[in-house]
Amino acid sequence: MNDIQSLDKLSNRFPKTFVWGVASSAFQIEGGSASDGKGASIWDEFCRLPGVIADGSDGRIACDHYNRLESDLDLIAGLGVGAYRFSISWPRIQPTGSGRVAASGIDFYNRLVDGLLERGIEPFATLYHWDLPAALQREQGGWASRDTALRFMEYAAVIARRLGDRVSSFATHNEPWVTATLGHQIGLFAPGLKDRAVAAQVSHHCLLSHGLASRAIRSECSTASVGIVLNLSPITQATESSHDVAQAALEDGLLVRWYMDALCKGHYPADVLEHLGPDAPRVAPGDLQLIMQPLDFLGVNYYYPTTVRAGRPAAQAAPGAAGRAGREPRPRDSAARIRAHGQHGGPVRQRLRSDRILRRRLRRRLAVMPPPV
Repeated sequence: MNDIQSLDKLSNRFPKTFVWGVASSAFQIEGGSASDGKGASIWDEFCRLPGVIADGSDGRIACDHYNRLESDLDLIAGLGVGAYRFSISWPRIQPTGSGRVAASGIDFYNRLVDGLLERGIEPFATLYHWDLPAALQREQGGWASRDTALRFMEYAAVIARRLGDRVSSFATHNEPWVTATLGHQIGLFAPGLKDRAVAAQVSHHCLLSHGLASRAIRSECSTASVGIVLNLSPITQATESSHDVAQAALEDGLLVRWYMDALCKGHYPADVLEHLGPDAPRVAPGDLQLIMQPLDFLGVNYYYPTTVRAGRPAAQAAPGAAGRAGREPRPRDSAARIRAHGQHGGPVRQRLRSDRILRRRLRRRLAVMPPPV
């Protein structure tokens, strides 16, 4: 897979209508963490905590995308892709998470969207990729508060109103499991809490905010395509023992069915509610009907299958997004330590490394792909 001919052979196995694209997240690449009045995010504050980031790096500069927008868009165009999925930094739009809208933030994303369209690249916007305005966390507990879901609805309406004439696809959340479980139960990601009951409530409020934001977006842009992006994985038991089988069913409930059942069936899985017991979230009447808004698409971030064993929960044995995240800065607990993109050359080294990994994965995938029909 290291020559053009091999890549052409692989690409020919996809239909001509298949759209190739690339993706990023705001905190991962933008930098400019305090530029032009941007507010702090929970990741900005999390990175300041002693010992939580392996090399002490942060997102103040990252890939400097905020200051290198035009040249970065040229790089994307040079790849020959037809789509770019990016996330919008909520505190760049509303520094405190509510109220005043920062004109500089809107201007940045206007230039981003216009620059993509000028280069023939379709923009796909994600409203939330984990960088909650820090003010909401400090003042009301962040996603643990129902009020944050209402603030998210207002933010979604602002984005749809300002960008919806050019952006036709909006994802409300990227991987709410990560927000809830890694951020509030395991404490590996921002805001770094370790409370199962809080995590369960956060998961519900994220889903509730998805439903509220979906309605807000459609009220502003009736033709918009609205969905959500989940990290989903097939989960199997290590052995056929009854204990391992039960553990696999529970882990599937926590990772997959908890989100899919709420979104598509209007209820949470009974076995997971029983498992949570008093830690189950408080659900107000009508919440699940709000969550179950029509989905124009379901984005799936698939990384690897997960095998579980009784007494060794999947989130601890192979911490999903934490083990493979590629979200810089890297938490100290993670298996690999990748230097954040704070210096020129860092992104190049990371991209070359990612390219080698991608090629290995493509070789394995090609070996099991069915013949074209």
